[in-house]
Amino acid sequence: MKKQEIVLGLMVFLIFIGMQNSVAQLSGRQIMEKVYYLPSGDDTQGQLTMILENKQGEQRIRKLNQYIVNMGDTEKKIMFFVSPADVKGTSFMNWSYTGGKEDDQWIYLPALKRTKRISSGSKGDYFMGSDFTYDDLGDRHPDMDNHKLLKEETIDGRPCYVIESTPKDEDYMYSKTITWVMKDNLVGLQREFYDEDGDLLKTLTIHKFEKINGFWTILKTEMKNVQKDHRTIIEFSNVQINQGIPSSKFTERSMSLGQ
Repeated sequence: MKKQEIVLGLMVFLIFIGMQNSVAQLSGRQIMEKVYYLPSGDDTQGQLTMILENKQGEQRIRKLNQYIVNMGDTEKKIMFFVSPADVKGTSFMNWSYTGGKEDDQWIYLPALKRTKRISSGSKGDYFMGSDFTYDDLGDRHPDMDNHKLLKEETIDGRPCYVIESTPKDEDYMYSKTITWVMKDNLVGLQREFYDEDGDLLKTLTIHKFEKINGFWTILKTEMKNVQKDHRTIIEFSNVQINQGIPSSKFTERSMSLGQ
């Protein structure tokens, strides 16, 4: 065989391999499923610092305790406000279901001395003056959206998939979201939220994440409302994973007790 034929054959082989890799590329839905099912441990607990900042740069700081337990088909999360005095005793609980059922959510308001269930129509309301809606605090199942891989892009030296997700429910509060997912660990690094008119409403940015006990854990998040020039920063500290949290922690009684 001539040298030229060998080179030509090698080139054809490499092109074929490239085509195979292209065909094997993950779809937008597959990527978002991997993000959704990313292992996080049986339970997680720690302290949250929530910083609310307006366009003048003035800040309000709130402290919370957070507990999360993974029960297989259900993830339960509860947060207790511990300071300042005007929000102390308030608590919020979210149950997410891997089967795609809509999240169940409750909030306890000490001034009313009762627990209120968050209705579907109220999940677009903003949580405690922050830039997160109640829906943002849940765990949206991939089945609720159509997902499209737009491109691959590098942010701060990190190669990412860029996924556009459009809701199947036409009445959903966002017309679409665009998510940057890191290719190496499948953690979402950034997300854009678009309002009903298709205009950019908010940006979510992950500023810090670490592997704790073998699980990727988000430690600092910023949600910025670009239309109101207001932001909410959440820092997660004193994180403990797989230390054991009793199921009694995730009840309406626990919410009213503030612990």
